[in-house]
Amino acid sequence: MLESKKNLGKKFYQNLGKLFYAIAMADHSVHMKEMEKLNEVVRDYWLEVDDIEDEYGTDAAFQIISVFDWLLEYEKDNEEIYEEFEAFYMDHKILFTPEIKNLTMSTSRAIASSFSGSNKSELILLGRLQLLFEK
Repeated sequence: MLESKKNLGKKFYQNLGKLFYAIAMADHSVHMKEMEKLNEVVRDYWLEVDDIEDEYGTDAAFQIISVFDWLLEYEKDNEEIYEEFEAFYMDHKILFTPEIKNLTMSTSRAIASSFSGSNKSELILLGRLQLLFEK
């Protein structure tokens, strides 16, 4: 059975939250600047993507922040979380239009460079994401 658009939309944003967490956590710590950048980018860009709302009538894009915060609170392993995003992407490629891929890459880069520039582990993950999107 096909997932409802609303449910799939929510999962889409939750998985973006996983990706952005994995990028921020690539150096094994999340800095306040990375969180601030994520909040800013979600408000400035992701809220405009669609009009999907969650069950509380809140824009589903806020799921990105909710999931990011939850993963941070429980200090989840960034590699494992990145792989969850990768699996979601492979199963739902249709959701990732060229515009979404561009926004995802630019958000990831913004998070990676928000605190003292991108470090090696973040750059490696950005490279993996770029390759994934080219599949």
